[in-house]
Formats: sequence, structure tokens, C-alpha cells
Amino acid sequence: MPGGARRAAEQGLRPRLEALRELIALSRSRLDGKVLEEAGRVLEAADERYRLSGEHTVVALAGATGSGKSSLFNALAGAPRSEVAARRPTTGEPVACVWSGGRPGAEGLLRRLGVPVHRRYTPAQGSPELAGLVLLDLPDHDSSATANREQVDRMLQLVDAVVWVVDPEKYADAVLHERYLRPLAGYAEVTFVVLNQVDRLPGDAADQVVDDLRRLLDEDGLALGEHGEPGAAVLALSAATGEGVAELREALGQFVAERGAADRRLTADVDTAAERLRTAYVAESRVGLTEGAREEFDDRLAEAVGAVATGRAAERDWLRYAERACGSPWSRLRARRKDRRTRRRGMAAAGGGGKSAGAVRIGAPRTGTGRTGAGGLGSGGEEAGRVASAAAGAGAARGEDGRAAARPVVEQAVRAVAGEAALGLPVPWAQAVREAAARGAEGLPEALDAVAAEAEEELRQGPDVKPRWWTVAASLQGMLFVLQVVGVLWLLGAGTGVVAASEWLSGLLPAVVGSVGGPSLTWLCGVAARGPARRYGQEAERRLRGAAAGCGRARVLEPVAAELLRYREVRERYAVASGV
Repeated sequence: MPGGARRAAEQGLRPRLEALRELIALSRSRLDGKVLEEAGRVLEAADERYRLSGEHTVVALAGATGSGKSSLFNALAGAPRSEVAARRPTTGEPVACVWSGGRPGAEGLLRRLGVPVHRRYTPAQGSPELAGLVLLDLPDHDSSATANREQVDRMLQLVDAVVWVVDPEKYADAVLHERYLRPLAGYAEVTFVVLNQVDRLPGDAADQVVDDLRRLLDEDGLALGEHGEPGAAVLALSAATGEGVAELREALGQFVAERGAADRRLTADVDTAAERLRTAYVAESRVGLTEGAREEFDDRLAEAVGAVATGRAAERDWLRYAERACGSPWSRLRARRKDRRTRRRGMAAAGGGGKSAGAVRIGAPRTGTGRTGAGGLGSGGEEAGRVASAAAGAGAARGEDGRAAARPVVEQAVRAVAGEAALGLPVPWAQAVREAAARGAEGLPEALDAVAAEAEEELRQGPDVKPRWWTVAASLQGMLFVLQVVGVLWLLGAGTGVVAASEWLSGLLPAVVGSVGGPSLTWLCGVAARGPARRYGQEAERRLRGAAAGCGRARVLEPVAAELLRYREVRERYAVASGV
């Protein structure tokens, strides 16, 4: 039964140790090595302990100068194995007594502990109830010799359990409670607290001191094993008279027989290490990018590339294409002449602006600057000239890269999404998220610039498919133009006598139909073109918005998401390691 219980405890601890190992491996590039040092020490201690004998339990007697721990050690060993004298401190080296019970493996444990060979003993009597016990008498924890104190601190990290021996005079010593008992409160299940020298207390004073000792231990946060609950055992005895020593021997015998002290000790080690790492892994709230944060990031990038302005420009371009295709020959002739004049003015203005006038400007409305031939329709030339003039005036302020107005928008978008993603994360992981976003943002303005330039090039080429009704309207405009010309010529002939004057009505009708029908058809086509133009503009805006969002996802959101995924992985490992 004890062996089965130990195996069950070990099987429960093994996954936690493996999770802690994975946690350290995943965190080395994110956390300071000093933060992970304690957890690494716990893993090393666990590996060493599991390589050594699991049939022995190492219990250390620790206490202050004059507490009587060496006397208690001798009382348990049944012979004077540890030196007892009036000189303080007496114990300068650890002393060991091994109840092997025929079980091999104690030598490896003693080598690990650093107990000199000449300080290793066996009990005077067999004491089968203590078989498997390796009892240590440590130097005084308050020794005047620094080496002794350091040796105590080292060995307390290696033993399976500790018996703290206190006396009526120094049981409330601040050094004991603040340096040892309080920090080791999580090790209650492998802790004994023994009040020695009760023979010096008159009457019921011993009970009063024990009650006060329990109170102090409770204030230290050390759980006490009462009413069958797991926790530290508190005993009162006198090593000098033997009073209560049998009870301690019985408690140690039962404790050793369970053979679970090493696992309990290592479990407490893992608990302590996990608690110290808590601030590095446990978020204050739910973490991750919300859909609203993603949409806001996409909106800011769309603003940076001028997606809305591009969509409006595309809508106007579609209307101008429709006007050019469906307009009368006279209106198309006037539009071409106006385009040529406007382009000449725009080129003259752009020539004074240097390189910046020709650069693609992220964030500036793209309204068809520089379009020629079939691309410029109606008022499109005026729009091109206005934008070119504005670009020339703003060239010096923007700088040669032409992106000064958009870069702050991009940087603000990246900062906002990184801040949202890092919200609530532990400091190291929040910093990692911000750094990932910053790395992605380094080339983002250039990538958005390329996307915007590609969108402008597509707009310069005009609609991919021309509606059929444009061809029908153009044919009707041609017919109306012919009627207008024929009617006008007929009227001129009637006026000059080429045809009979009475035939002027025959020329008036086609002239009126051609003159009025052409502008009327142009107006009707303009009304009919509004819906398709709006959809064309919306599609252009959607494509540019999607392309900008794709750049943002690839360069910023995906690296940020990768860091968040990494945090979730280590958080899951931490949950296993901490036993949650």
C-alpha cells in the first residue's frame, strides 16, 4: 500500500515536472534567466532525487544554538552519535545516522548531501520501525560561522523533511520564523516542529508554550496537521529525560513507512516555483485581439492608403467614362480640349514640386492624377490639375518619400492594435507582443505604398468591362448628331435658296430633334450611370481596403497572433505545472 501510494504520487508529479521543463524551454527567449533560475533548480533537484534511492527518507534535525537537536539526534539513534557539549556551537559538520533496514542506496543520498564519511553512523539498535530513515543533525542555523549557516541553507533544499527543534527560550525567535518557517510555509506536509526541553517548564507551562508556538506557526502560514488533516506536526518532548521521544519516533516511523516524503517535498518545490512564476504567466484578464480591434486596425490602414478617397475617385471616373462614352460628339470635343489645357497646367505645377510630386502618397486621395487619353473624362482634367497642384505645394512638407502624412496614421494604428493585444498580459509577454508589432510595422508604410500605387494603376486603366448600353447610347448619339447636322444643312440650304424656302420645316424637325435629343440622352445616361458608378467605386474601395488589410495582417496581426498563441501554450504548460 505505501509503495502504491508513492507510485501514485510520483505519477501525479511527473507531468507537472515535464510541464515545468517545457515551460522553461518555451520561455527562455521571453523571460530573464534569473526569473527561471528557481524553476531550473527544482528540476535539477527532482532529477537528482529520482536517480537516487526511493526506499530511503532523508529527515534533517534543524535548530538554533542550544536547542538540543544533537541531544535529540542521540536519543533517536540510541547512542551518542552527535557531540553534545556546553560549547556553542557544537555541531560544525552534518552528522548522519542511517536505519538501512537492509535497503541499499543510502550512500548515494549521503554523497549528494555532502555528509563526510567519518560522520556517518548506524543506530545502536535495529529499530525496524524506522527502517529507511536517514537522519541528519545539521549545524546551527544561527551559527556565528558563516560557512555553517550556508551549509544549513544548502542542505535544507536537498532533504525530504525537516524536524525543527526549538526550546522554550527561543521558540519565538524572529530569525527562525522570518528566515525559515514563514518562507517554507508551503512545506507543511514535510515539516515537524518539536518543542524540546519541556522538562524545564513547571506545571502546565509546557501546554501554554505549545499553544503559543502553534499560534506563531499559524501566523507564519504553516498549516498544522490536526484532526487528520495534512500539515506540520507539533510535538513537545525532552531529549534529556526521554519524555515524548517515543511519540516522535512513532511519528517518524509512520512518516518513513509511507515513503512519500520525497514526492511531497518535490511537490512543494514545484508549488513554490510555480507561485513565484505566477506574475510572469498569469494574465490579469482574458487576452487576445477582439474582432473590434482588428476592424479598427483595418479601418486605420484603409485611411492611411486613402481607400475612401480612392473609391470616390473611382466613382467619379466611372461617371466620366460614361459621360465620354454616351455624350454627344460636341461634348466629347470640348472635354478633350479642356483635358489638354488642364494637363498642361498640372504638369507645369508638378514640375516645380520636384520628386515628391510624382511619388505615391499614402493617405492622400487618389483621384486619377496623371491619367491620359481615354482615361480623362469631362471634369477629370480639372481634378487632375487640382491634385497635381496640391501635390506640388505639399512636396516640401512631405519630404522625398512622399509618405509623411500617412506614416503617423500607420504608426498609431500599430500602437493601438499592439496595446489592445498586450492588454492584461504579464509584462514579459506584453513586451514581446509590442516588439512583434513594431518589427512588422517597419516595412508596413512601404508595403501600403505599393498597394496604393497598384490600385491607382488599375484605376488608370478604367473599367474592365464596358456596359453594352454605352454602345447603344453612343449609336443613338451618332444618329442624333447626323439628324442635327442634316437638319442644320437643310435649313442653310433653305436660307440660301439651294432648296425651296417652303421646305424649311423639313429641316427644322431633324435639327431640333438632334439638338435637343443629344443633351437629353446625355442627361438620361448620367442618371442611369449613378448606380453602377457607385458600385464601381465601392468595389474599388473594397479592393484597396482588403489589400491594405492583407498587408496589415501579414506584417502585424499574424506576428502578434503568433506571440499570443505562444503565450497560450506556455499558459497551458504553467497551469499543468502549477497543478491547477
